[in-house]
Amino acid sequence: MTTADRVQTPAGTVPERVPTVVVDGVHIKYRVNGGRGGKASATAALSRLISRKERKARKTGKPAPGVREVHAVKGVTFTAYKGEAIGLIGSNGSGKSTLLKAIAGLLPTAEGRVYTQGQPSLLGVNAALMSDLTGERNVILGGLAMGMTRDEIQRAYQGIVDFSGINDKGDFISLPMRTYSSGMGARLRFAIAAAKSHDVLLIDEALATGDAKFRRRSQARITELRKEAGTVFLVSHSNSTITETCERALWLEAGTLRMDGPAKEVVAAYEAFTSGKK
Repeated sequence: MTTADRVQTPAGTVPERVPTVVVDGVHIKYRVNGGRGGKASATAALSRLISRKERKARKTGKPAPGVREVHAVKGVTFTAYKGEAIGLIGSNGSGKSTLLKAIAGLLPTAEGRVYTQGQPSLLGVNAALMSDLTGERNVILGGLAMGMTRDEIQRAYQGIVDFSGINDKGDFISLPMRTYSSGMGARLRFAIAAAKSHDVLLIDEALATGDAKFRRRSQARITELRKEAGTVFLVSHSNSTITETCERALWLEAGTLRMDGPAKEVVAAYEAFTSGKK
């Protein structure tokens, strides 16, 4: 996708907005075991997995007995542009994280298509780092996984450590990741991902961790990434984080896109909706 989206202005037609992500009528479905709990639920689930009927169901593509289909995202369509920071908001289970995974190419679409310019990079609190390796080794491996050279990682290394704040209270970067708190791990993941410019950066709840100082650093870095020609998507349950970091927001509810517009307007509509449900 290389053609600019041209916008008519008084001075004439000029290229102003370059699409980076196009989500076109996307539906995402997945299957889960339908057990309701109880002492025998684990055994029953295992039996279903190895049953002849389920093996047959896998071949036909139809749900097996005891397995139900979840329609997580339903016909979502939007276009994201170069330089935008877009917040995704909605109730738990509304499809926000599922949609991010589809944009990143980690989940297939049941219907519709996702088009991206460049390689999207998904950063989540649960993004995999190796718990038995030190923070230092994870910085190196994370940088290599993003396509950085060893020289680039070496130059960026101290900045990553300082940004994460891992060593603020001791030499934790030399300790295994399994000794870190969940917040420390999340901050290090963000610092690694933010060390490189991305065509499309997808952030799932990463800013919810850490103190106010770290959140300010994160928001400032997102602003820099946008200036470096990237597009940023941010999933957060903190509405203030969305309005402070993003100028546009998408509101997903029960898998459908209810609103797409300026972040403050979308957040206000969402807050009115949630307050009315109480």
